[in-house]
Amino acid sequence: MKHAPMRLLTLQLRYEPDVVLARQRAREIARLLRFEGQDQTRLATAVSELARNAFQYAGGGRVEFAVDCTPDGRNALVIRVSDSGPGIGNLDAILSGTYESRTGLGIGLLGARRMVDAFRVESSTDGTTIELGKFLPALASVGAADVAAIGEALARHVAGSPFEEMQQQNQELVRVLDEVRARNAEVERLNSELEETNRGVLALYAELDDRAADLKRASESKSRFLSDVGHELRTPLTSMINLSRLLLDRSDGPLTEEQERQVQLVHRSGLALAELVNDLLDLAKIEAGKTTLRVTDFSAVDLLAGLRGMFRPIVEGSAVALVIEEPTEPILLQTDEGRLSQILRNFVSNALKFTPRGEVRVRATAEASGLVRVDVIDSGVGIAREDQERIFEEFVQVDGPVQRRVTGTGLGLPLSRRLAALLGGRLELVSTPGVGSTFSVIVPRRLSVAEGDAEVASDGRHVPRGVGTGSLLGDAHG
Repeated sequence: MKHAPMRLLTLQLRYEPDVVLARQRAREIARLLRFEGQDQTRLATAVSELARNAFQYAGGGRVEFAVDCTPDGRNALVIRVSDSGPGIGNLDAILSGTYESRTGLGIGLLGARRMVDAFRVESSTDGTTIELGKFLPALASVGAADVAAIGEALARHVAGSPFEEMQQQNQELVRVLDEVRARNAEVERLNSELEETNRGVLALYAELDDRAADLKRASESKSRFLSDVGHELRTPLTSMINLSRLLLDRSDGPLTEEQERQVQLVHRSGLALAELVNDLLDLAKIEAGKTTLRVTDFSAVDLLAGLRGMFRPIVEGSAVALVIEEPTEPILLQTDEGRLSQILRNFVSNALKFTPRGEVRVRATAEASGLVRVDVIDSGVGIAREDQERIFEEFVQVDGPVQRRVTGTGLGLPLSRRLAALLGGRLELVSTPGVGSTFSVIVPRRLSVAEGDAEVASDGRHVPRGVGTGSLLGDAHG
């Protein structure tokens, strides 16, 4: 604070009534400086405590009131209480709150410090000086004329008797108690609301737990239903497919042109239904955590050769060319060849379905960090950006002229994404409507299992060959 404050009043503490007068003057000055009622009481109480300490322990002293400007430009009421007594022993312990007083010494210091914005104390054997600072209200502006007006007001003010001051102090105490009661009532109300909120949160968590348990049971029931129905359908489907094949092979004699057309329709329908059943069973196994991965060593060349042989009869004579590129470098893998091939079969099958003319190209490349990427690139109808995530949902098919002419279950891509996750990899899609699509599967070269021919459960644990696990896996790509 500056060294030239604007002085308001100086009081000498010679007699006990002077302590009461210091309190009265502190309250009146605070009122004239436009402090609120509560701050007036705080300043009066702080000055009263320090003045009483000076009178009691030093035999007297002086109280000075002034307005000063802080380094940041804010005005503050500064009150300085000084004495010529023997000083305050154990000052550091008193200010830290660790001093245990038998006579009450030090309690007034700590209380006064809590009531103001700035506090400073100097004490030696030659005496003690305590300085209090309280920032003026934001609307209060004090200049030389204001200081003179405050001085005149103080001169006209007639101090009350100690009895009147005690009544005033009691009234202030009652007001403070009323405020405390009001705050306690507000705290109790807030605590009550908090208890109600906590009960609501607990009820919500209980309901969420119940919903989660219901969803878990529903998922288990769905998986059991799909598994049971799928196995029940497999036997008649296999019989229908085999019998239709025998008829087409003329094992029981020649067929008329119409009979051959109808049997081919039965045969194709049986194959499509068998594909649907197999996809449903695979999804049910993944959700139930019972899928096993058969890990073997193989090369990308062998993997692509299997695709070439599988799809050659389909593309012969069609307007779409299937181009399977040879890898530019040897790529060896140690993972589940059957599951990886299943993903690529879904990719190639979809690409051929949705490419009226042009080509479907398959290529495998080695990437950094021990990864292998296989891309299936087509020049087909493409997929709009808003549909590129939807097609990986179960039973979802994009609407369009070509899509309406193509049959499908809507399970191939969701199943492929889950299988890729089981292999420790992921799927990627880049597509432009009218230009084409690129579906990619990226998997580690080596699945984290023991060397050699082994099986690993869908939750990553090693199991004996042919043995599944009973833990729930949930959504493998979630």
